[in-house]
Amino acid sequence: MSENKEVRQLKKTANINIWIDPETKNSAEELFAGFGITLADAVNIFLHMSVIEGGMPFEIKQPHFSAETESAIRESREILSGNTPARHYSSAGELFRELDAEEKVT
Repeated sequence: MSENKEVRQLKKTANINIWIDPETKNSAEELFAGFGITLADAVNIFLHMSVIEGGMPFEIKQPHFSAETESAIRESREILSGNTPARHYSSAGELFRELDAEEKVT
């Protein structure tokens, strides 16, 4: 090791347990593996950068969607809450005919 470089080794004795959906975890592990680091390494980097920055190490914003996407989100929430019945189709052809009709109106 070079005399000019000081490497600070921190003991990693604290434990953090978090719950995350498996798909996100797997995607993140694959992403960070491409950088040659583990998910735990990435979390440590995030925490260190948060401390250095005095907050989140990136800007947090509300997502902005198009009016059409916002409408679809509202419709989905209404269906999930049971306030609006979900549409049902007897065939794929019926679904496509309705989609084609909607496309002609817009």
